[in-house]
Amino acid sequence: MSVKEATASVFVFHRFAGGWKIGLIWHPRLESWMLPGGHVEPDENPAEAAVREVIEETGLVVTLVQGPSVPLPAAFPHPAVPAPWRVAELSVAADRHTTAPHVHVDHLYVGTAPSAEPRSEPVHPFTWFDADEVAVVEHMAEDSRIQVKELFEVIDEISDVSSPRSG
Repeated sequence: MSVKEATASVFVFHRFAGGWKIGLIWHPRLESWMLPGGHVEPDENPAEAAVREVIEETGLVVTLVQGPSVPLPAAFPHPAVPAPWRVAELSVAADRHTTAPHVHVDHLYVGTAPSAEPRSEPVHPFTWFDADEVAVVEHMAEDSRIQVKELFEVIDEISDVSSPRSG
């Protein structure tokens, strides 16, 4: 049986004057364009990890877009955690957290960045891509590319961003 670790990743979108773009990090060890994300720490929930990882890896602040979920009853006495868009299990090789192959239980969020400019120095190289660029960029996992394509088709409907923020 494999060890399973909670992770959180974010599809980070920004609406430019010419339309939506998604931000991807270049992961030097994996030599791949990826979503910002990482392990959920013991003192945080997956949504908090998602926001933290975006700040650390890109320097951007994001607002998470609520994923599909059933609302809690009005009288429910505990705080709700923003729902991810998807949760998937990914088999991964050993990494700095676990020395053997294991599984990431990845909470996949959608987020919008009000600014395209980082507020702090990103940990990884970061680039904005439009839908056409993502379709052909090399060194990107196909499972991410498939989801990004789908999200580009619905980002106007699911986001509350109504006008371009920067050009």
